Amino acid sequence: MAANNRRMSGKKGAQVGSGGQRRRGLEGKGPTPPAEMRKGHKKNRVAASKAKQTARRPAPRGRGGKGTSELVVGRNPVVEALREGVPASTLYVQQFIDNDERVREALQLAAERGGINLMEAPRPELDRMTNGLNHQGLVLQVPPYEYAHPEDLANAAADGGEDPLIVALDGVTDPRNLGAVVRSVSAFGGHGVVVPERRAAGMTAGAWKTSAGAAARTPVARATNLTRALEAYKKAGIVVVGLAADGEAELGDLAALEGPVVIVVGSEGKGLSRLVGETCDFRVRIPMPGGAESLNAGVAAGIVLYEAARRRG
Repeated sequence: MAANNRRMSGKKGAQVGSGGQRRRGLEGKGPTPPAEMRKGHKKNRVAASKAKQTARRPAPRGRGGKGTSELVVGRNPVVEALREGVPASTLYVQQFIDNDERVREALQLAAERGGINLMEAPRPELDRMTNGLNHQGLVLQVPPYEYAHPEDLANAAADGGEDPLIVALDGVTDPRNLGAVVRSVSAFGGHGVVVPERRAAGMTAGAWKTSAGAAARTPVARATNLTRALEAYKKAGIVVVGLAADGEAELGDLAALEGPVVIVVGSEGKGLSRLVGETCDFRVRIPMPGGAESLNAGVAAGIVLYEAARRRG
């Protein structure tokens, strides 16, 4: 009997259940993830490294690049910019501002246009944003301009079945002159304006205002090197004509205006730079019986564009 008891005592008693843990363990964890997702795997480390490099890499830019954002400061400048359709992303209004007629008009114009964020900010914040300028409680943020590439202008003309009519500016630093040229190009059926990337006017709020809305429909391209851009135009069969007070030919005698042409306008004081002047196929002068030494870029470009449009018409 004792032996039986000993055998009985060796048996296991009742066990507490596992609560289904063993069964779930046997079910597995689904398909094995790819090596790139398995922590510790070599491919996972490589994928993580590539992700970090991508995060550090700057965002891709347009073929012509972007300008920088700009602030229009002061009640009158802000209202004028909004009236002229200057692109804007945010209108900053000072807290507890005196709500005069200009402030009310700025708020109304921004609301009517749509797509402009209205932000209320304390005066110290606006002082910091504008580096202490007299903002009068109104600051308008203009987003970076999206420049075209010089090739885009010629391609747009080809797509429309037209000979390219392009203006390039060499050393023009006044944004108002750029805006005036853009306006003339638009008025006379041109295909765009090319400006150098450095030491040249860009599409600022002032250029937008002077263009009187033409900048919204006439592209401005930016060239890293203006001379190389002109050489590329020449290889594409486009004649490059430079305006110079001492040009060999007179504007009225230039038959090249009837075909594909790039008109290069220099600065009022220095004219064309040496390399750009040497790149031109022709250097022409505008006859001025009144004896003026030079014309500003906007007026000079307008005269030549009119002559080109007259011949083509």
